[in-house]
Amino acid sequence: MLERLHIKNVAVIDEIEIDFKKGFNVLTGETGAGKSIIIDSLNFVLGEKADRDLIKEGAETAEVTAVFSVNDKDTENGLIDLDVRLDDENCLLLFRSFGQEGKSNCKVNGRTVTVGILKEIAKLLIDVHGQHDNQSLLDPWRHLALLDRLCYDQIGEHIEKLSHRYKSYKKTCKALEDISGSDGDRQEKIDMYTFQIEEIKSAKLQDGEEERLNEQRIMAGNSAKIKRCTNEALDNLSRGQQGNARDCIANAIRSINTLAGVDESKEGLCDILSEMSAQLDDVIAQLRAYEDTLDNDSRDIDEIEARLDVIYNLKKKYGKSIGEIKRYAKEAEEKLEFIKNSEDMIMEYTMRKEADERVMRRISAEISEIRKEVAVGVAEKVEKILGDLGMINARFKISVTDREDVDDRGTDRVEFLVAPNVGTDVRPLTKIASGGEMSRVMLALKVVLSEVDNIETFIFDEIDTGISGRTAQRVAEKIAAISKVHQVLCITHLPQIAAMADTHFCISKAAKDGKTVVGVRELRGELITDELARLIGGAEITEATKTAAADMKTQADTKKKKIKGE
Repeated sequence: MLERLHIKNVAVIDEIEIDFKKGFNVLTGETGAGKSIIIDSLNFVLGEKADRDLIKEGAETAEVTAVFSVNDKDTENGLIDLDVRLDDENCLLLFRSFGQEGKSNCKVNGRTVTVGILKEIAKLLIDVHGQHDNQSLLDPWRHLALLDRLCYDQIGEHIEKLSHRYKSYKKTCKALEDISGSDGDRQEKIDMYTFQIEEIKSAKLQDGEEERLNEQRIMAGNSAKIKRCTNEALDNLSRGQQGNARDCIANAIRSINTLAGVDESKEGLCDILSEMSAQLDDVIAQLRAYEDTLDNDSRDIDEIEARLDVIYNLKKKYGKSIGEIKRYAKEAEEKLEFIKNSEDMIMEYTMRKEADERVMRRISAEISEIRKEVAVGVAEKVEKILGDLGMINARFKISVTDREDVDDRGTDRVEFLVAPNVGTDVRPLTKIASGGEMSRVMLALKVVLSEVDNIETFIFDEIDTGISGRTAQRVAEKIAAISKVHQVLCITHLPQIAAMADTHFCISKAAKDGKTVVGVRELRGELITDELARLIGGAEITEATKTAAADMKTQADTKKKKIKGE
């Protein structure tokens, strides 16, 4: 169950913390005080979408922390499947922040997780019903999901088998599509791969060719300068008629040899010059060899550019390098060979697909029988609860019909039908139900759901839309019945519902130092009576409304004890 909710810098809330209790928790307060922000904050920490409007004006980051205790083994196992572990006290701490830059930071027990994981965790921990959830009753796909939750013990194993087979079926369909497609698609792929292979092969690409061509392009573009500089260097070193470096060093060596005959201390200079002469010969040899390559490399720059264009165009289509282009060609050859020789594979995959579909339809038929059987019992329970909620003559039916296609949910189309009054046929909720009727249908389904669901916390956000008087009292009693085995959090404007609460929180909003400050406190004793009097009488609270509020609370406590068997 939800133990604690800490909210910081969300909408008009600066910072508040609420410690929720077991049983029936109710939140009341003036319109606009911030009650729905509490639920919005909880939805946020459970993975719902967020935007910058969530962040309190002037703050950089909105933060919400929720602490849950988990007392259900199935829920714990579901968390383990998500790679989420409880702490030593069987608690789960969820944290989420949202900054002005638009990024979320999500953590579970201190470990960073994705928003998707928070959503999966939320499905195990909490069931939120708000005014917008009434709209889900207009979507038959949601009807199927609700019915399946009501009969999961009977169909869970079948659904798991169906899901496994459906994955195999989809994989087979994808493989079959890749291999065959239509005859036109198949021939188109053959033509495409043939063209690509020929285009790459005809280019006769060589490893390292692009690098060599780029070097040659530089050389070709600067050939005149290169030849001139090479010739000048050789002329100065060895080919000049007068004063080239080689002749000058040779003359110097002869002179120093003569000098050494007179002064032996200068003999070492000859060794140095001899070493320089050898090094000079090496430089001259390298320059001459280089000069020979210049004479032999007569490749035109236009030819080089044309070859580089071929490589560039292939890189645009098939890869970032010659190596990648060659690998693409090899893969294309393998795909082409596969398609050309795929007749046997097509037959094999077709048979596998048909086998998967037969199994899926058999499992779906078993699931359908269970759904239809459970649907009758659920409809009877919902009808009875609707009667208790003031819709005495209402008839409710769950229609389970076949669809032609099959998927991981089976072949059923499920739709909730209702006839709110005598003399009318059952029709889809979209055609019949008002807002108040919709709320009561949803509450009736939640009551039935609470009998089989292992979710520990149910939240009702202003489920009192469109109801009042005696109906409101009956709604309060049904919510109290749910709170026998589940924690319930309920936001309401109705005193009949608030009076049934085990724990009553009041949300208030006030101006302080030029700022709007939202506060929350748990009410006890006379403070509960005063708040009920406000809900009964509005702005003006008289002694009569206080007396009525006290009497309402006394009756509610008596009724609640009876409901809970205390």
